[in-house]
Amino acid sequence: MRQKQDLFTVLDGKVKFRRGVYNITGDAVQLAAFAAKRKAKKVLDVGIGTGGVSFCLLEYNPNLQITGIDISENMLVESAKNAALNKREIELIQADIQNWKTARTFDAVVTNPPYFKGSAAKHGAHHNADLYEWTRACLRRVRPRGYFYCIADAAATAEIISALYAGRAGAIEIQPLFGTKNTAERVLISARLGVHSPTIIHAGLTF
Repeated sequence: MRQKQDLFTVLDGKVKFRRGVYNITGDAVQLAAFAAKRKAKKVLDVGIGTGGVSFCLLEYNPNLQITGIDISENMLVESAKNAALNKREIELIQADIQNWKTARTFDAVVTNPPYFKGSAAKHGAHHNADLYEWTRACLRRVRPRGYFYCIADAAATAEIISALYAGRAGAIEIQPLFGTKNTAERVLISARLGVHSPTIIHAGLTF
């Protein structure tokens, strides 16, 4: 991730972000690369924040139709600014995924959920989320045989996997990510709704 004046850039400078309310981390970049491996047309980014995952996804596939949902008005304002900065068009909705009243479903749902614990952030985004319920809510927005993708703290793996099974998602793939520790610090997880193929655990990567 490179910094220039009041901007951050990722993917070799191709995707730009304003500094300010919330600066994206490598989690968003990793999740976008993970989700971009399979083709989709309509994508929902749950907890879009400032758009880290979405704008990286659009760099991989400019033809995606992306809808971003977030509870924080501040985050959505920043996401709109980043959309203009990158000359991208996305739909932005202010709502809580766990009670969003809609019948819409998507080819893929991606989420970098608020797995951190502690005091509420000043920008008004989710915190201390129940990742089991968050994952179930995301799955309800996946079309039959569509895909779910997330990145989370490795300690939350069991919570997310149990929600995927309860939501009748299978073909689960787990990609451990290692930092400076000998144990995985993050995990990338994908699943497919209504499919019951065996779970695959990939070799770990460093980040």
